[in-house]
Amino acid sequence: MHEHSLIGLSLIIGLGIFAQWFSWRLHLPSILILLIFGFLAGPITEIINPDEVFGDLLFPLVSLSVAIILFEGGLSLKISKLKEIGNTVRNLVTICVAVTWVLITAASYFILEFTLELSALFGAILVVTGPTVVLPLLRYIKPKGKIGEIIRWEGIMNDPVGAILAVLVFEAIITGSSTGGTTVSIILGSLNALFIGLGISAIGAGILYIFIKKYWIPEYLHPLVALALVIITFTLSNVFQPESGLLTVTLMGVFLANQKSVAIGSIVKFKENLTILLISALFIILSARLKISDLDYLNWQSAAFLFALILVVRPVAIFLSTIKHKISWQEKIFLSWLAPRGIVAAAVSSIFAIYLEQKGYEDAKKLVPLTFIVIIGTVSIYGLSALPVARWLKLALPNPQGVLIAGAHDWICKIAVPLKELGFRVLLIDTNSQNISNATSLELETHYGSVLSDSIIDELELSGIGKLLSMTSNDEVNALAALHFREIFSNEEVYHLPGKTKNKEDGKQVPFNLRGRLLFGKSITFELLSEYFARGTEVKATKLTENFNFEDYTNKFQNNFIPLFLVTEQNDLEIVTTDIPFAPTPNQTIISLLLGDSENFDKINSQKIWS
Repeated sequence: MHEHSLIGLSLIIGLGIFAQWFSWRLHLPSILILLIFGFLAGPITEIINPDEVFGDLLFPLVSLSVAIILFEGGLSLKISKLKEIGNTVRNLVTICVAVTWVLITAASYFILEFTLELSALFGAILVVTGPTVVLPLLRYIKPKGKIGEIIRWEGIMNDPVGAILAVLVFEAIITGSSTGGTTVSIILGSLNALFIGLGISAIGAGILYIFIKKYWIPEYLHPLVALALVIITFTLSNVFQPESGLLTVTLMGVFLANQKSVAIGSIVKFKENLTILLISALFIILSARLKISDLDYLNWQSAAFLFALILVVRPVAIFLSTIKHKISWQEKIFLSWLAPRGIVAAAVSSIFAIYLEQKGYEDAKKLVPLTFIVIIGTVSIYGLSALPVARWLKLALPNPQGVLIAGAHDWICKIAVPLKELGFRVLLIDTNSQNISNATSLELETHYGSVLSDSIIDELELSGIGKLLSMTSNDEVNALAALHFREIFSNEEVYHLPGKTKNKEDGKQVPFNLRGRLLFGKSITFELLSEYFARGTEVKATKLTENFNFEDYTNKFQNNFIPLFLVTEQNDLEIVTTDIPFAPTPNQTIISLLLGDSENFDKINSQKIWS
């Protein structure tokens, strides 16, 4: 029995992580691949049986995992963003939720032929648009402007709101309250959950804040102490009000994310990694619990219900909750076309179905398979179409090729100008006001601030930008900037210019794993480029043709040039680095530093630098 559980647990974790990698390779929503893998490992092959692996601990573990996921989501919410979008977010988690609940209840009653009680419960379960699906989609889509932040807040806050609503409706069904009593109990229960969540979350966040502020715990224990407090506050909150724990841990994350006195970077990073693992395991577990017989519910009724959710319920709810709000019609359409259901809907429906079946509700057995049909359907439809829709609405730029440059020295501006002239978005960030002023005079887009600021990723509007060039004079700042932006641009699109020429001993100062890909060539440094520009180096973009190929280019400039960028025929920007061969072809454009007469420069063989 022990070996069987160990094998099952190992398979759950292994399949979950492999599904994440596989979805990344295929550029598909990870949740969709996870559900497929879980269904294959569970009802199809019967390799995994989560109920045997976890026994009575299954649903407590699911609940705790969801709590940790929502805490991590709360850590990403900045209250400063609400100055512009607060009214919209408020309506999305109140009016939109209420309208969605009523309409799904009606659709469940008339299309699925549920009883009124189960229809109300199913409607409450499906009001959530969980962060387990929405946040990965936002990272993939990279919508511009405020719409991404609106969707982020809605997705994270809707999960606890929906879970609380579902629990209150469930309790009303079990206790057999009258209609009037049910309404009153839902209102009172919601207020009770709100006050409990605010109080306990403030206490939990305050304890962690004091422990870190007073140095009562070492930094390496920050993530683990935070994890322990999340579990304690979640459980304590649920003791006072069932399922209020989800709201509590979400608010705890929000409180911690918006204080300015203690650094929580290690907590955020730990929770991000843990969340990926938990999401992977949860979707494998819950989809593996399905049965082959559940496919019987895949019929015209479930299809009609799914399309009612997508084409009627969501658009109507968005329209009614944003009538007087200053968001564009494109943003309203995109909001109407992004409401995938996630792990909370799956977990809550699984828990309620067991209790209701035991109470004699025959139709309760339909809750889980129909919930998964909705999850798979919404994830598939929204996941595969959201990016094209966002681009059609001009809310996301296709294949972002622009660059964020850390550093705005005068010669860096000279490098940035031809990139801008070729149509790439270029954003320079620097803490030197004179550098920013000079860059602005060249009509370059700038941001005054530190690339290492905790809030810099939230402050910058990065639509159209897909690469970081860290080019300050400080090697350590360049390395830290590369680490800071890997979560946004991924490892392959983060580049690092060494500050100065290193000897062998100095080379150990910045380890390989703490820097981006090295820019331009083996011997190219900030110090060297500064010296070259001081002697009259110019930057020039040249398009190659069949009659003027790269060999002709090399002969013309006699190797006295350093290639920086290559613009392909598809208008992709390739950056010259030390780890890929440089082989331009006709119809591509080279942007290079032209060194002029060799007597004005140190003797270098540029072929050895970049070939």
